Formats: sequence, C-alpha cells, structure tokens
Amino acid sequence: MATDRLLDGRLKIRHLVLVTTIADEGTLVRAAESLHITQPVVTRGLREVEEVLGVPLFERMPRGVAPTPYGNSFIERARSVLAELRAAGEEVRLMQSGQLGTVTVGTHLAGSNLLLPRAIAALKVEHPKLTVIVREGTPDALQQWLLAGDLDFTVGRLSPTVPARLEQERLHQEPIRLVARAGHPVLGGTRATSLASLIAYPWIFPVAQTALRAELEAVFFHEGLPLPADRVECTSMLTLRNLLVSTDVIAALPMFIAVDDRDLRILPTPLSSIRRSVGVTMPKDRAPSPAAAELLAHLREQGARLAELEREYAQEEPRPLA
Repeated sequence: MATDRLLDGRLKIRHLVLVTTIADEGTLVRAAESLHITQPVVTRGLREVEEVLGVPLFERMPRGVAPTPYGNSFIERARSVLAELRAAGEEVRLMQSGQLGTVTVGTHLAGSNLLLPRAIAALKVEHPKLTVIVREGTPDALQQWLLAGDLDFTVGRLSPTVPARLEQERLHQEPIRLVARAGHPVLGGTRATSLASLIAYPWIFPVAQTALRAELEAVFFHEGLPLPADRVECTSMLTLRNLLVSTDVIAALPMFIAVDDRDLRILPTPLSSIRRSVGVTMPKDRAPSPAAAELLAHLREQGARLAELEREYAQEEPRPLA
C-alpha cells in the first residue's frame, strides 16, 4: 500500500472514529448504537477503510469482531491521531477564551516595577496556562519591535508622538522623584535637599536621546545648574538598583519604583515639572489576540488602582504601598 493513499482524501476522520469505536465495543451492532448510526453504515465505513489500507482490520468472530495484527497497529495510531485532534480543538477553544496562548509585552522602567507585575500576577491566577513573555528594552527599541510585530504591546511611559500605525492608552500618571538608598547621607539630617545641594553626590542619569534625560536636563537648566560631573548613564534597572543600594548615587526614577522598595527612599527634593503618563502602546492595524486582550484587561484594572494610590500618596508622606 502506498502511504499517499492515506492522504489523498479518501480516509476521513470519521473512519478513525469508526474503527476505534468498533474496537472499543467489540461488535458492529454496539458500535452503531454508540455512534447513533445504523449497522449497514458501520459495515460500509469499515469496508472503505480496509479498501484504502488494502488489509483487513477486524476478524469476524462468532460473537463479534477482533482486531487483526494490522488492525491493532492501525487502531493504536488512530487513537493517537484522534487524541491530538481533541487536544488541538481544546487548545483553540482555550485560546479563543484567553485561557491559553502567549502574549509578548515590552517594558522599560515606568510600569515595570508595579503595574506590569501586578497585572501578570492577577492574570496567572485566572489563566495559569497562559504564557507571558516580557522583553525589556529602550523606548526606541521597543517601538521598533512593536512595529515589526515582535510584541503584542508595550507597557511604560507614553510618548508625546508615536508613528501613525500605533496608538496609546493612558492607565495612570506617575511622578518622577529623586531616589537614594536608605541611610544615604542626605537623609535624616539637617542638610539642605535642594537640587543645588545634591550636585556634589554621584548621579545616575538616563542615556541620551531619552525623554527623561531631556526633562532632567531642562530641570537643571531651569535651576541654573550644570549637570553633575560625577555621573553614570544607565537604563538597566538591575545595574541601576544595585548602584543605588550599594553607593551614595542619586537617581531620578518613576515614584513607584522607590515607594515599593524597602531599600530605597524618595528625597524631598521636588521635581514637579516631570510627570509621566504610563500606559500601553499598541498597533492600530492588529487586533489583540485573546491572550493579549486578557492581559490588557488586567493592566487597566491595576492601572486604576495605582491611580487611586497616587492620589492617596500625594496627600501624605511617602509610605510603602500595600
């Protein structure tokens, strides 16, 4: 028998169901009853399969039928095919309902500390089989990945302008604050905490050509101050935090990164002119997958909660978020 005969359209899924049901029931009569069809239909279907294969699948016995050696081999494979098809159907159903699949999200600083982790945690409670892939990069790189289709959406600071193919949705606003380690010399004393008094310390600045870098430079210019001479330019959160907690550097960060970190403290030095909108950036011409739609729903919910926390935080002294 040529293998192509199994793939030329004559062998149907119903034939596989029929053969496995006959094997399970042991007689053509009970197989017909199980499938809610007549015995002649079962007999005709079995004959069709045997003609395609060119071998007998069942031996007629006094009280039913029994698989031949060919039948045993084919039935085992047929069960595997049917199991894979059922699994595929269930996977598609779960994907349609957002319970299974993969969502790939990009992030950079704002949103990566609280908003995105909280949304992912809530999502996984409801859909533990859904896979979330998080890619970190600079805003420019994230935008390119999004346009190329490598990301479902990005979470972070919203840009004043985006390409026409992208759209943005604001989830909350987050102030930028000056941050240092707990126990930093500038804390707990009577020393001034004006921006001018902090220039002598080492700083971490965002890299050039980022929006936050331009805004920080504008603040220093407005105060008539030069940029700190002792500075590191960095966008890696792991490197940045390690330097913050182990040295006397000062950095400008989204407020929630510091508020939720017991090793960091927010300095009372105001940066009122810097406030960022945090949200998602998505392609206009590509509807979100069910998995992406589920994560978006949780991001919106967590964004609303953070917006409320921001309003509370603005009315009292800095405290860890619950």
